[in-house]
Amino acid sequence: MAAEHLGDKLARLRRLADLTQDGLAERSGVSVDVIRKLEQRRKHSARLPTLHALSKGLGVELTSLLGDPPGVPSNGEADPPALVAVRRAIMPPLFAPPPEPNSAERLSLGLLRREIADGWTLYHDADFGRLMEVLPGIIADARLAAAVGTASEREAGQAALGKALQLAGHLAIRLGKTDLALSALERAMNAAEQSSDPLLTPMVSNSVAWNYQRQNRLDDAERLAVHAADGVERDHADTAEGVRVWGGLLMSAATSYARSGDYDQANELMTTAENATRRLATLPAPADSKMVSVFSRSSVRIERVRLAVQHARPEEALSLAQGLRLSADTPPSWRTWLLLDVARAHTDLGNAEGAVRALERLRQIAPAWMRHHTLAVAIVSDLWSGPSRPPGLRRLVEFLGVAN
Repeated sequence: MAAEHLGDKLARLRRLADLTQDGLAERSGVSVDVIRKLEQRRKHSARLPTLHALSKGLGVELTSLLGDPPGVPSNGEADPPALVAVRRAIMPPLFAPPPEPNSAERLSLGLLRREIADGWTLYHDADFGRLMEVLPGIIADARLAAAVGTASEREAGQAALGKALQLAGHLAIRLGKTDLALSALERAMNAAEQSSDPLLTPMVSNSVAWNYQRQNRLDDAERLAVHAADGVERDHADTAEGVRVWGGLLMSAATSYARSGDYDQANELMTTAENATRRLATLPAPADSKMVSVFSRSSVRIERVRLAVQHARPEEALSLAQGLRLSADTPPSWRTWLLLDVARAHTDLGNAEGAVRALERLRQIAPAWMRHHTLAVAIVSDLWSGPSRPPGLRRLVEFLGVAN
């Protein structure tokens, strides 16, 4: 099923807000010409700062305009059963009895951590359907581990519970359910504060900052990330885990600055983060990086490419992407984003051949992800309506169901 065109979403939300195109332009600060071209499908995509301004003018969350795959819209329809089960796992029924301390049903902490790590693998592979199926059981196992045993065992169980609920928060964000995500992350923060892991609270803070960004609460996101980063730098700068968490928070703060329009400050923070990745080579690696933070030279460079593309700097984006060797622990979802951003940069420079090459590679490695992503559809639509139609473009048009 083809994704809804950005212009159609914009027109629908504008009418729901009882705004004319001129009224939305005045409220958002976006020119009426851009709004008109989007709604008339003469323009298929927009920069992220523009989308933030439009969502603010409409009084909606950014996810209403720009979804992530598989994209569950907030359209009033009932949640599917799998999502209801995740919601119930995050927020158990009121007055539900506490978990029974049945030792036969308890997982060892080692097995529980492996179960959670496998869940994060599903998340990074964008296998959200399968993750929805297994996540309620993971949360239930972690909640039991946090409730029984010795004091030290309960603290370790709280760490597992915090990580499981953080995973639930990330999944909810990807599904466009930012309020559910905040509920999950608040519970994750509570578990982190009772846990044996001193880095879990700042890790969850990073997730909350991401959620704030998706709700266009950019000032809140930036302040939270900077505050948490300062604490990690003060207390944990001598371990690889600490550097990874600190670096991830720095990247989050940079993203908030960039989306607020301060690209220079964002670029300075990203450069600082990238330089810090050299320290990781001198420190013992974490036991399981999935349980810590996606922070490496590859991840920082991918994010720098993304920010450059989003702020109309396609030459800079392609320069940053050139010769980039991805580390083995770079999640597949980050690899797909890089290809999509490279395609967008080529498109902005009028290099249809380069864009098609990147999109063809993306289609080969992540076909389902690409088919459901609104930005991929927008880029192919822009290319198809352009003056040059290189070999391979028609295949992409047919694959994505873009109207001829």
